[in-house]
Amino acid sequence: MSIWIIFKLLGSLALLMFGMKSMSEALQKMAGPQLRHVLGAMTTNRFTGMLTGTLVTASVQSSTATTVMTVSFVNAGLLTLAQAISVIMGANIGTTLTAWIMALGTSGSDASPFDISIISYVGFFVGIVLIYMKRHRYVGDFLFGIGLLLLGLTTLKATGMSMDLANNEAVTSFFKSFDPDSFLTTIIFLLLGGLMTFCVQSSAAVMAITMLLCSTGAMPIYQGIALVLGENIGTTITSNLAALSANTQARRAALAHLFFNVFGVLWIMFVFRYFVDMVCDWVGFDVEMTKDQATHAEFMANVGKLNYVLAAFHTTFNVVNTAILIWFIPQIEKFVCWVIKSKKMDEEEDFRLHFITAGFMKTPELSVLEAHKEIEFFSERMQRMFSMVRELLTLSSSLTGKKKDNQAEEFNKLFSRIEKYENISDNMELEIANYLDQVSDAHLSDETKAKIRAMLREISELESIGDACYNMARSISRKYIAKQDHFTEQQYSHLHQMMELTNDALTLMNQLMTGRKETFDVNRTFNTEHEINNYRNQLKQQNIIDVNNHEYTYAVGTIYMDLVNECEKLGDYVVNVVEARMGLRSRD
Repeated sequence: MSIWIIFKLLGSLALLMFGMKSMSEALQKMAGPQLRHVLGAMTTNRFTGMLTGTLVTASVQSSTATTVMTVSFVNAGLLTLAQAISVIMGANIGTTLTAWIMALGTSGSDASPFDISIISYVGFFVGIVLIYMKRHRYVGDFLFGIGLLLLGLTTLKATGMSMDLANNEAVTSFFKSFDPDSFLTTIIFLLLGGLMTFCVQSSAAVMAITMLLCSTGAMPIYQGIALVLGENIGTTITSNLAALSANTQARRAALAHLFFNVFGVLWIMFVFRYFVDMVCDWVGFDVEMTKDQATHAEFMANVGKLNYVLAAFHTTFNVVNTAILIWFIPQIEKFVCWVIKSKKMDEEEDFRLHFITAGFMKTPELSVLEAHKEIEFFSERMQRMFSMVRELLTLSSSLTGKKKDNQAEEFNKLFSRIEKYENISDNMELEIANYLDQVSDAHLSDETKAKIRAMLREISELESIGDACYNMARSISRKYIAKQDHFTEQQYSHLHQMMELTNDALTLMNQLMTGRKETFDVNRTFNTEHEINNYRNQLKQQNIIDVNNHEYTYAVGTIYMDLVNECEKLGDYVVNVVEARMGLRSRD
């Protein structure tokens, strides 16, 4: 076999894989937000979930994309585990459309008046025009992907024909060395299919190789079907390895995908020959026909149907498997929950990202979604930190009497927690920023670029909120350590009122972060900020009067105003977060 033929074979597979990737990414860019909304809305029960998974996967031509999207939604808490299982079942059906596209692209006679590669050249031309027009560049990317896919298929077919694998003694003797009636042969090719899929990270590439070997008459149909079954398992191993860095629910969803495919392979083994023969009868393929029993033309015409047999088997198997298991989703959920136990850990005190996972191969839309959820958690954490500051102020006002030692210990413990939260906020800002920076390296839509810019601004302002909280805690602690005079009752009252206004601002911010911005009234935040500013000015004037009247010392007045000013700054940071999320320009 010529080295150039090998490179042509590998190159055509590369074109095929890149074409599939380009098509999938272009479709997700065109309909990314809509796909997310569809997945979130159309999973009210197991049947709509299954249908949603089928349609989305058929649309984006990638079961991996749908599965990763679904697992990411579980990771982000947007889908329940049961909903995710039904969507993954549907994804297994939707991905069979890829096999039909390949069957159409690699089947047919060389004497056929229509050359499917013509479509690829039309796709290249129209696609490049749309790409340079920019307005419809994602449609252009999609057409270019189709062109690469079809060109890869036709080149693969032509290369396979030129290799004449059916008359290649080395190839035919290899497959003849396996007993076609042996169960062990089926297991060997099943494992081989799983290993190949795991190694090349593309079930489409393995399907294309299988179709090439079968359609040229080199590999018997039963061994080809076994490769397809192995590919079904191999494609789930990748998602399970990637899910190792995700949260418990996401790992359970990935395990459910593996369980679904393994269960299907187990039951099909008991009826393997009968099931394959049934599909062959539907397609019209004669399993018993050999070269010696028919003319060359009849034999090749029969062999030419093998690609449709593979595609029909792939579809029928997944449909039947889904029809069986869709009734047992609650039991599958219990099983994966039993296998993967929940981890008990103090999430409040330990820094870790909850929704962003490093192992997944995601599209920018999914990455932005995960960052969005992580920022929501960041925002909620900052409000909890502010609540600790309020509690610290209350403790500082009651450090007198017999319980002073116990209260002092509680005060120090709470201050240490606030200090730890400040470190957590710094780490969260850096980790999320680094993640968004990696996402920015991909080809992004203008809308996604704007979202990332807004998110970078949000995390910067949220980290500033953490700094403001820590500054307040240090001021309170400094006053306690110096054993200075207590604030007056009026001062405590004013501080609590100021902190109440600030907490109201934080509450509104979190309502926006966890809700939909279309329903959020941004004027409420602006009004709260005005109240904070006016109250700060009022307290500033009153503080000058009180110090002059010797109501308290200048040092106490300074710490008092430090706390008031930090609350006012925190209110400004809140407004900046709200403006970034709403897509508004800063008023500064």
